[in-house]
Amino acid sequence: MNSATQRASVAGPAGLIECAIDAPPDVRGVAVLCHPHPQHGGTMDNKVVQTMARAFVQFGYRAVRFNFRGIGASQGGWDEGHGEIDDALAAIGAYREAGLPLAIGGFSFGGYVASQAAARLADVERLVLIAPAVTNFSMAPVPQSSVVIHGEVDDVVPLAAVFDWARPQPLPVTVIPGAGHFFHGQLALLKTLIVGGLHR
Repeated sequence: MNSATQRASVAGPAGLIECAIDAPPDVRGVAVLCHPHPQHGGTMDNKVVQTMARAFVQFGYRAVRFNFRGIGASQGGWDEGHGEIDDALAAIGAYREAGLPLAIGGFSFGGYVASQAAARLADVERLVLIAPAVTNFSMAPVPQSSVVIHGEVDDVVPLAAVFDWARPQPLPVTVIPGAGHFFHGQLALLKTLIVGGLHR
């Protein structure tokens, strides 16, 4: 993300997991962020994931991005969304700190992984889901305090499908008018909305 980004590896269930860490001067929380579909070019360096990281750093959290198994320097191979949840839990286990709030974030497929990882942990303070992949994967129910942001004209995950998922919970969804799945030209607004959502 920048010259201050630290690169590291942690042990995961399928081998080493490649991580990138960005931190503010005074850390008051930890956020672990999940990238989009590894079979469709998703990596921890995706622009939306980097935008999430910048938002969390601005909010005062250490932001940990990681590559799912088989991506970049992470070992192992695609496990159809099951082992990838275990990868996220391994990254969370490696970087969470006693006494500091824990947040999890995810974009697209990463939103599915984030929801499932959060459902298996009792102490997730905040959940940030950007264009979550509600149509192709089984999203877990999430707390009403979750920050959910979606593009109005998303052609990968239709907005109507996100409303159908959110409605029974009931879960607020912030919609960016005119935005597609990757928020081209609107990453600055996305970052502002994430930070605002975290402050709520």
